[in-house]
Amino acid sequence: MHIRTRPLRRLVVGAALGALLLAGGGPVAAAKPPPRPAAGPGTNHATDDPFTASRTSWWRQDRFGMFIHFGAYANLEGEYTRPDGTVCRNAEWIQRECAIPKAEYEKQAATFNPSAFDAEAIVKAAKDAGQRYIVITSKHHDGYAMWPTKQNTWNLRDHSSFDPHRDLLAELKKAADAAGIKLGFYYSIWDWHDPDFADPATFPRYRKRMYGQLKELIDHYDPALLWFDGEWDADNPTNRWSRRDGAALQAYLHGLKPGLIVNNRVGKREVVDGDFGTPEQEIPAEPVDGQLWESCMTLNDHWGFAKYDTHWKSPATVVHNLLDVASRGGNYLLNVGPDRLGRIPQPSVDRLREVGRWLGSGGRGDAVYGAGHTGLVADPSWGAVSRRDDELYAAVTSWPGTGGSLHLTAKGPFEITAARVLGSSQRVAVTRAGDGFDLTPSGATPDPLAGVIRLTIRPPAAAPVGEGTGLTARSWANDSFTGPPAAVGVDPTVNKSYRFDGSPDPTIPADHFATRWTGTLQPRYDETYTLTTVSDDTVRLWIDGRQVIDGSVPHGARVDKATVALKAGHRHRIRIDYTERTGEAHLKLLWSSPGQEQQIVPRSQLYAD
Repeated sequence: MHIRTRPLRRLVVGAALGALLLAGGGPVAAAKPPPRPAAGPGTNHATDDPFTASRTSWWRQDRFGMFIHFGAYANLEGEYTRPDGTVCRNAEWIQRECAIPKAEYEKQAATFNPSAFDAEAIVKAAKDAGQRYIVITSKHHDGYAMWPTKQNTWNLRDHSSFDPHRDLLAELKKAADAAGIKLGFYYSIWDWHDPDFADPATFPRYRKRMYGQLKELIDHYDPALLWFDGEWDADNPTNRWSRRDGAALQAYLHGLKPGLIVNNRVGKREVVDGDFGTPEQEIPAEPVDGQLWESCMTLNDHWGFAKYDTHWKSPATVVHNLLDVASRGGNYLLNVGPDRLGRIPQPSVDRLREVGRWLGSGGRGDAVYGAGHTGLVADPSWGAVSRRDDELYAAVTSWPGTGGSLHLTAKGPFEITAARVLGSSQRVAVTRAGDGFDLTPSGATPDPLAGVIRLTIRPPAAAPVGEGTGLTARSWANDSFTGPPAAVGVDPTVNKSYRFDGSPDPTIPADHFATRWTGTLQPRYDETYTLTTVSDDTVRLWIDGRQVIDGSVPHGARVDKATVALKAGHRHRIRIDYTERTGEAHLKLLWSSPGQEQQIVPRSQLYAD
C-alpha cells in the first residue's frame, strides 16, 4: 500500500536495497502456468458487465470490508533504530524508507513470531463491525509471503520464528467461511526482495514465480478477489510493470478462476483495468464514471502497525464515510494493522464494534448493504442519500434542531408515500418545497453517530423491459471504414475489451480495424440520460442523427459523456463509430439517469437494423 504522506502516483525515493534472495534459499521450481484459453483475433476479454454481473453481485451488495496490512514489517512496530542511534519511523514501507540494509531486515524477519494471530477473533471483529468481506496482505512490497509458498524461502514458514505447522491464510479462510464472510488477498506486483524483478533480462523468471504464487493462492485458499498494488513506475528497485503485463495477468487469473474479482491495480489503474477502481484515502465527490469503485482508508495514519500512532478515526467519522461511499455507489475498505504478535489493536476493535452497533440497530444497515447511488436527488449538505429499490435512505449526520427541517432537492420526478425514522417512533412530516421536499422529524436524532430516515417513494413509471437482441455490428480490417466490411453480425451489447491481442473477428487483425454499430436504443424512462463511452483509440456517437460524442482524435483509455433527453419506449436511432489504431482496444457504452443506475446498456434495450 502507498504511504500516507505521498500523492497517489508519486514515487518515493529511498536508499538502495539489495536484491538477492536469502543466502542458501534460492527459488524453488515454480509451477508452470497452465495454458490459457486461445486468444488472438476474434477474442473479446469483456465477459460480463461488472455493474450487473452475478460474478460481482456479492461485492456490490456487501459495501463494507476489512483491509488487513500484516507482514514482517509489523515485527519492528513502526520504528527502526539506526547504527548512529537515531530513530526512523514508518510502517509497511519501513525497510525502504528507513534504508534498512537487506541483511538486517532479513535478520529481524527471522524473529517474527505472530503467535497470537487468532483468525476467529479477527473474523469476529470484522463481523461485529458489520464488515462483510476481508482483504489481507499475502505479500507486500518487501516480497515477504504470508503463506508457505513453494516459490521461495522468503516467507512466514521458512523465514520466521513462527510455528511452521501453522498457515495463517488457511486459518483465516476457515474462520471467514464459517462466518459467511468473503476472503480476498492483497498481492504486491512490485517486489523489493526478488533479485530478478528489476532487470528486464531476468524479469521473466520473477513473473514465473509470481504466477506460481498467485496460482497457489487460488488453488489453496479459493479467494473471492485479488487486490493488487505496486503497479506504478518506480525505482529502487526499478518497476517496469506495463499495460501488457497487466492485461496478460488479468487474462491468466480469469483463466484460473472465471468468477474472480480483480482491482484495477492489476494493470495501470486505468478505467479499463480490472473490475473496480481504487481511490486511496479519499472519497470521490460523485459516482465514478465507467467503473465500479472502492475507497480504501486507514483507521489511523498508517496501514501497517505503528505503536506510536494513536490518531484514530472516530466511529462517527467512519460511519459518515461509509454513508458517503455507499450513497455514491462505492465500497469502503477500512484498514487495520495487527501488531507483531498478530493482534488487532484494541482501539481499532473498539471503534469497529461501535460502527457495527450503529449498522445493526434499527435497520440502519439498509442504508448501506445493497444500497447505492440515486440520481433522483442531489447530494445534501446534511448527510447522504442512498437507494434500495423503491426506498430512499436519508442518512442525517447534521440532525436539525426542534422544528427544523431537512431539504431534499429532487433531480427527477417521484412521490414520497411514507417516511419514518429508523430505530425511533417519531414522526416525519414531508412537504413539497421549492425544488424538492422538506423533511421535518418530530424529535431529536435517534443516535449520536447519525440518524436515518427511510422514505418510501413512487418513482417515475418505467416502460416494460424491451425485447431487443443488440445492435448491428459491421467491422472492417482497416481503421478507415473503407471497402466492404470483413464481418457483419449482431452484438448483444457494446462491451468490448480486445486488449492487445483481440479483435472483432478471427479474420481481422488486432491492430488497425474499425467497427460501426447501428440500430435503435429504447430507454425505459422519460428522462435526461447520461450516455458514457469508455474507449481506446477513437469513438463517435450519434443519437437520432445528432453527434453527441466526438472522440475522433486518437487517445488512450478514457471516458466521454453526453446528456441526451430520451423518451420511454421510443426507439432512438443510434450509431457508434469506433477505430482501433495500435496498442489496446476498448469500447463500452453505458447509460444512467435519475431512474437508472449506471450500467452497460443491456441487450434488451438495443435493436439491430
